[in-house]
Amino acid sequence: MKKTILTYGLIGGVISTIGYVITLLTGQENMKSAMIIGFASMFVAFSLIFVAIKSYRDKQAGGVVSFGNAFKIGALMSLITSSIYVIVWLVALYNFFPDFAQHYADMQIEDMRQAGESIEKINLQIAENEKMVEAYKNPIVVILYTYMEILPIGLLFSLIAAAILRKKSKNNTDELKSWLKSQE
Repeated sequence: MKKTILTYGLIGGVISTIGYVITLLTGQENMKSAMIIGFASMFVAFSLIFVAIKSYRDKQAGGVVSFGNAFKIGALMSLITSSIYVIVWLVALYNFFPDFAQHYADMQIEDMRQAGESIEKINLQIAENEKMVEAYKNPIVVILYTYMEILPIGLLFSLIAAAILRKKSKNNTDELKSWLKSQE
């Protein structure tokens, strides 16, 4: 199980960072496009959870995996994938996007102006953005924000995959049916 988790978690981590790589290589100035690419790479990375659980179930566990073990595989893979994502983001942020927080805040305000939001709402958002830009100067906050961005998606994929791919032993089912009949 450990090898499956580590292998697929590392592959997922590499895939999850493709959005950063594409953004860096293309000089992507459009933050919305970069975000779409980034989230798409997360979804592809976390799709490996299904592959890993099925591989473990079919090749290592004799065709049987409980919901708990399946979720454990997915959750630990998510943690590895998310950690790689966070580390790469820290490197990218401090080396290539040092003004990211301010740029993101400015984009939000511009979007609100284009949408015709009231001055009051825009001013409230500006105040919130100033707090966020200040908070983003702290690496611990950056780490926590980044984990909050990716880890819940991985955990959701883990829950779904565990629910879909769990498979009980037929022997246990047959034994349970026999026992229930004997109790009648």
